Amino acid sequence: MKNILVTGSSGQLGRELVVQLRAKQYYVVGIDLVASPTTDQIIDIRNSDDVDRLTIGFDAIIHTAAMHGKHYELNYPREKFINTNINGTLNLLNACVLNGIRKFLYISTTSIYGNAMVDEKQAVWVDESLVPNPRDIYDTTKLTAELFCRDFFEKNAIESTVLRVSRFLPETENLKAIHRLYRGLDEADGARGIILALEKSFTTFEIYNISNDSPFKPEDLPELIKNPKEVIKKYYPNIEKIFADKNWVFPEKIDRVYSIEKAKRELNYLPINNFNIFIEH
Repeated sequence: MKNILVTGSSGQLGRELVVQLRAKQYYVVGIDLVASPTTDQIIDIRNSDDVDRLTIGFDAIIHTAAMHGKHYELNYPREKFINTNINGTLNLLNACVLNGIRKFLYISTTSIYGNAMVDEKQAVWVDESLVPNPRDIYDTTKLTAELFCRDFFEKNAIESTVLRVSRFLPETENLKAIHRLYRGLDEADGARGIILALEKSFTTFEIYNISNDSPFKPEDLPELIKNPKEVIKKYYPNIEKIFADKNWVFPEKIDRVYSIEKAKRELNYLPINNFNIFIEH
């Protein structure tokens, strides 16, 4: 399995993924609507004819392209999310059937857990058993695409796997550090996790959280929501000095913890650029 199509290859995660795949001697074609050094063709996944034509000869598709939460905040209409996140994904899955592509990795988002991550009494432990409760059209369309992946796995024998990646948005260094504690992702680690899923064979439909590794444990959840600084100090005794030296502030609360235990156990996913590495910069 050496010929890989990557959608969204100009995006932050897509770029890193193409670079890492090529470093491992995969033949990669990147497609996007935006030109970049990692994008080989400007293709709109909403155009089924173009998708059918382009996907001939590939062994796997890694689908990172999407309308994102930032587009929701910019008040893009629902139709744009539906056309890209749902119809675009359906076009790619149909192309897998048409062109004999047996493996499909769908890059979803931890955002789809939505309102299930809200608990005033304690932080929420977010593993794959938590039932998604979408908050908006972005979450809803991403979850719908996940369900398509399951349907094609079960009815068309497409080895489709869902990877719910966490937050890797442009942020201040302070905020990025805090998010690495419980809900952030370094895109290099994210790309490594995706490649691990690419190189694994699946006999069942699976969903994985892909995030950085949090130091927190389930027993920390009640204290995290009301006094996160003390919990952080428990794991990093010198953290007050480090934050003071960087002129950083502690979070007032931590409302969730993303668990990657399933990905660690089944994919051997071991992210490198966790909070402890980030604060050394």
